[in-house]
This record gives sequence, C-alpha cells and structure tokens, in this order.
Amino acid sequence: MILERKPVSECLDDNEKLIGEVFSGCGDLVLLPWHYGSELQQRAFSVYFDTLVQEKQMNYMKATLQDLVAHEVGQASSVTPDDVIRFFGSNGVSFKSASLLADFRKVVDHLVRGHLLIFFEGWDRAISYDASGVLHRQLSEPITEPVVQGPHISTIENIKVNIGLIRNLLKSPRLKFENRTTGAESRRSIAFGYLDGAVDPATLDEFKRRMADIDKEEIMETSYLEEWLRESAYTPFPQVRYTERPDTAAAALLDGKIIAMVEGTPTIMICPGLYVEFFMTSEDYYNQTLYSSLIRLLRVGAFFIALLLPSVYIALSTFHSELLPTVLLLTILDAREGIPFPALVEALIMEFFFELLREAGIRLPRPIGSAVSIVGALVIGQAAIQAKIASPVMVIVVALTGIASFAIPQYSMAIALRILRFPLMILAGTMGGLGVMFGLMMIFLHLVALRSLDQPYLAPLAPLRIRQLRDVFVVIPRKILLHHPRNHHLHKSKGKTEP
Repeated sequence: MILERKPVSECLDDNEKLIGEVFSGCGDLVLLPWHYGSELQQRAFSVYFDTLVQEKQMNYMKATLQDLVAHEVGQASSVTPDDVIRFFGSNGVSFKSASLLADFRKVVDHLVRGHLLIFFEGWDRAISYDASGVLHRQLSEPITEPVVQGPHISTIENIKVNIGLIRNLLKSPRLKFENRTTGAESRRSIAFGYLDGAVDPATLDEFKRRMADIDKEEIMETSYLEEWLRESAYTPFPQVRYTERPDTAAAALLDGKIIAMVEGTPTIMICPGLYVEFFMTSEDYYNQTLYSSLIRLLRVGAFFIALLLPSVYIALSTFHSELLPTVLLLTILDAREGIPFPALVEALIMEFFFELLREAGIRLPRPIGSAVSIVGALVIGQAAIQAKIASPVMVIVVALTGIASFAIPQYSMAIALRILRFPLMILAGTMGGLGVMFGLMMIFLHLVALRSLDQPYLAPLAPLRIRQLRDVFVVIPRKILLHHPRNHHLHKSKGKTEP
C-alpha cells in the first residue's frame, strides 16, 4: 500500500484502522490497546514491531511516559486527554530519541525503523520513542584487509558506530557527515563524509550532483553507489576504493577524499579512486620508509606480472623464440614435447581452471575453502603435467601470475587484471609481441581518457604533477609528508597549510 500524505487523526479508531491497512499481513506487528485516567475511561494504544524493539526499553518508556504526566497533573488516575495534549504541547517530549509526529507517513517510517509509537484518543499527534534493538556484530579485526601493523579494528553493519569510529580518529569540527534515506521499500540510511577545507569543492559538487538521483533507488550495499559515481559502466578498472578499516577512511579524508556508507553493510567507499592509490595501504605509513617503499615497488611489479606474464610467454614461445637464450629455449621445447595444444590454448585452459579454483575457494565454507583451492591446484597441476595437457613451464607461469594478482591490495584492481589478461593472451597468440604492444597501447589510452568524479584517473602521472609524484612509487618519510601534505586544498583560503 502506497500511503499518501495524511495527518494523524484525533480519532483513535481511525489511526488503528489505517495502521492495520498499511501493515496488513505483518505478523510481528504488535498493537496494544490500554486505558488510563479516572476509572480507566481514557483510551490509547501502543504499536511496534516486536522483532525490532527491545522489550526492556519499551517498558521503560511506558513507565517514563506515565511518570511525566503524573508529575505534571498530580495524580495519574485523574489524567485526561486535555492534560496529555497540554503537557506535551507546552513541554514537548523530554525523553531521549523521542519526538511528536503529525504526518502518518512519518508514523510508518518510524515504525519500520524500530520505534515504539503511542496514540491517544482526541489528539492528532503520535509519540515516537526510539526503542530499536536489532543486534549487530561486535567490533572485530578486519576480514578483507588483514592487519600486520596498525589499529586492529573494523567497521560493522551499524552506520552510527562506523561514523563514531571515524570521528574518534578525526576530532575536528571540519569533519562533515551528510545523511539521506533512499528507497521506497528498503528505506536505507546513507551517509557521506568529507573534511571541509581538504576536499576539492568542485569534486564535492560533482559528487553531490550524481548522488542527487538515488533518492528513489533501492540501495542495498555500498557498492550500489558506484553505478552513479563511475564515468563508464564498461571499464574494467575500479574508480572507487573500498575499505572496512576506520584508519584507512580517516587517512583518505585527510587526503581530500569523500567517503560513503550505507546502513547494513560494513564497507566504506572512498572516492574519487585514482590509479596509483590502488597500490597504497595504510600500513605503508606504519612501517619504516625504506621497507614500505620496497613493498610498494613490489606491488607495482606484481601488477605487470599478473597482467603480462602469460602473454609474454605465449609471444616468446610462439613467435619470438630467437629472443630466448638457447639453454632456456631448449628447456621450454623439451617441456612442451608431446603437448597436443599450442601455447595459447594451453594457457587459456590452465588460466580457466585456475580461475575456477579461485572462485571455488572463495565460495566454499572457510574451513574447507583454502584446503580445496590448494589441494585442487596441486592435484590438477600435477595431473595436467603427467597427462601431457600442460607443460611444467606453463603451470609455473600460471601459478606466478595468480600469486602476483594476490599481491594487489585492492581486490577490485585484481579483478581488472583477471579480465584484461585473457584479451592480451589472445593478442599474443595471434600477433605475437606486436599484439601485446597493441593491447598495452589500448589500455594506456583508455586509462588516459578515464576520469573518476571528473578527476584524471592517471593523476599525478597524466597529467604530470611533479610535486605529487613524491608519494606514488616510494613512501616518503612521515615527517616530510605531515609537514607538506599532498592535499593542496587544505586551508587554501589562508594561503598556507597549517600543521
């Protein structure tokens, strides 16, 4: 039933009838009629969802209501509807998280959010108490982002708790959070935050412009928002980052990013997401500078290994064998002796089964998922070699490619590599090195043209920004980074950066 705008009625029966029509068939809706006043002649009723409210909190609110009215008029037995209206009309509702509602659409909205509502005969208002008692997961370590060094705490499915975790890290009045509700059915709460003075005003305006169209959409998870923020729905490259670590979100806010959260999911979305940021983690700044720089360079190398290793092997073994040292070439030829497939078909088969094993390991229950993926890879790899379906060198190439993809911090970037790897392999198998170079050129042109929230995706590499290159491939010392932050918008109105 779609409820039109309608005021709360003074007639108690009309309110009860309308609630029954709106929530027809809801077995967990509880409507309790009760009486008060002299000889219990005055009528009222309470309504709530027993699957959403806390029984203890509900009883406490009822007792508080009775005490408030009794304190105002003397004896509770002499309370009349006029006394109730006069008291709340002049004093309002003093209980925490309580309000007076005059619109029936707000009544419905409060009910489905876990509020207890009380209606009185002869009063066109409803008293709403926040009595929600839906259980949430306790704070724990991040699941998708294992912590080696740094805060061992993760966000949960409660959006208020997540905002509190971030505010605990950034105790600044410039930290702003704006809230909205989307969806006619789900009524999901969405919050996006930014650090005023650090975020680029043009980027913030573009973000708000794109988010203005989601009010009627059913947003069930944070990743749904990406559809409204990304420039192209068909690019394999991610244009936003995701995290469930409050320290990562806080660092992104300091760097001028915008974060978004959705009620019911622990994931925080960080935008705009630029290409170089997918190789960075918060732990880069928790370890020694030299060690973190080497690890970051290792991730960059892993990116090219995961993207190009199978293609380069196919091109060299099929078209450019003269580029290989003689001993290595003889080793590859000896290993491929008896293999009935060309290198391209062999690589496609092995990559297909590796991806299959990876998905099986993710979808299976955790206690057996890792065992199945590891044992399956060993068994299938050894069996393929013995059956002369794949050569040992190809098994090594596929295994190294998979391991390199695991070194990418952001899972969404690793997915992009998995998608692009297959076209590059086909180009290498049909055109050799020329095909690989053509594929890389097309990828580079796509990256140059791609934008994230109207920001160049390859910045600060293209367009080239020399000052911002200092923290791209290597990690600069923290004392330099803290005194000269990368963000140039912070306090730009003052003409200088404050510490």
